[in-house]
Amino acid sequence: MGKTVEDKRIAPRNGLGRMLPLLVILAVALVGGYWLRDWLSFETLRDNRHALLFFRDSHYGVTVAVFMTVYVVIVAFSLPGSAIATLTGGFLFSTFPGVAFNVTAATVGAVLIFLAARWGLGERLAAKMETSQGAVKKIKDGIDQNQWSMLFLIRLVPAVPFFVANLVPALVGVPLGRFVISTFLGIIPGGLVYTSVGAGLGEVFERGETPNLGIIFEPQILLPILGLCLLAMLPMMVKVWKGRKGV
Repeated sequence: MGKTVEDKRIAPRNGLGRMLPLLVILAVALVGGYWLRDWLSFETLRDNRHALLFFRDSHYGVTVAVFMTVYVVIVAFSLPGSAIATLTGGFLFSTFPGVAFNVTAATVGAVLIFLAARWGLGERLAAKMETSQGAVKKIKDGIDQNQWSMLFLIRLVPAVPFFVANLVPALVGVPLGRFVISTFLGIIPGGLVYTSVGAGLGEVFERGETPNLGIIFEPQILLPILGLCLLAMLPMMVKVWKGRKGV
């Protein structure tokens, strides 16, 4: 039987309803990118550092909760300032447990984007790719066969934007559990670097300088991360080698 008039009216609403979380994220990202880019900055942290430290010393648990909530919102809505948030975590809570707070909050924010994208587009797009033929099907199969490696790579490579690394897995049907694990573990190296930089901000403030956010591209930092990238690629390279050898 064909669709009734009422069914046809409901379908677009359902489609819009599924897209609503992702549309809200995109709208907030655009508005927040314009209004908050000057507020979520190193200068703001520098100018308010004494008040932040005083509040932390007076209300440590509340400070942790508020900080992590703000960090989750920044990541979930792709607002500017994630690097500053990571530095703030190190500044307020030192390298440890600051890195744990940073990585946990970033992971929660990433999961919210992932779920919004999968709810709006990912499930249908993954289903279409699964039933398609030709090049599209081969790409989907290639991703499925190397999901762990691909997920860790997009987290470890500094050049991959965090927002992109959250969207792509949702659009190709990556399971939620796999996304959570690879995100949490994959962002630890970069998170540890920037949290440690934040832990040393007190001295940077005293000297009137700004932190070196490009430190992750310095050889002593970048080379170990590239080593982890090669380790993540190892299963894919083994599969390619076996395919060529006919194993």
